[in-house]
Amino acid sequence: MTRVLIADDHPLFRRALKDLIASLPDMEVVGEATTGSAVVEQARVARPDVVVMDLKMPEVDGIEATRQLTDAVPEVAVLVLTMHEDDDSVFAAMRAGARGYLLKGAEQEEIVRAIEAVSSGQAIFGPGVAQRVVQYFSAGPASHPEPFPELTPREREVLDLISSGESNAVIARQLRISSKTVSNHISVIFTKLQVADRAQAIVQARRAGLGRRFEPEGPRA
Repeated sequence: MTRVLIADDHPLFRRALKDLIASLPDMEVVGEATTGSAVVEQARVARPDVVVMDLKMPEVDGIEATRQLTDAVPEVAVLVLTMHEDDDSVFAAMRAGARGYLLKGAEQEEIVRAIEAVSSGQAIFGPGVAQRVVQYFSAGPASHPEPFPELTPREREVLDLISSGESNAVIARQLRISSKTVSNHISVIFTKLQVADRAQAIVQARRAGLGRRFEPEGPRA
């Protein structure tokens, strides 16, 4: 019997997935979580074989929850089931320890096969995701995409400094722009990354490899 914990904050989707799993003779749902922090705590107690994880979760996102699960309960396999198919989400989930990645448009049979596969130690990806993974690793390190392609170069620079722990005033001095301009850039960054605050932006930025420390600049000639 494969024990499954569902982590998704959408009740209708959670119910549909629960009904699907309950209809199978060799699977059972041992818990449901609606936040990223709750899924980690429930997994510690229920010890499921598989956690089916959405990425956009309240409190702690699915990628950070996957990372925490991998550290706290390494025997649990995480299957990401999400609407997000961008490269940043796919590879961040893989780095966090996910064994599978499917899109929510997948057929029921495909979801069931994926749960069975990750519970037996295999890695599995939906067709579109699998093709992207192959292309990514076939291209070699020189062709790795730049993080956050939706950001402009200046916005990415501001995000880099934010994730280094710099204040708006320091960023303004570093980039030789006004504090108001920094605030405007930050507002746009939050919107594009779909985050609510600075802390969430820092988590995403550091996960993508940003956050390098800038050396103080000397006075301009």
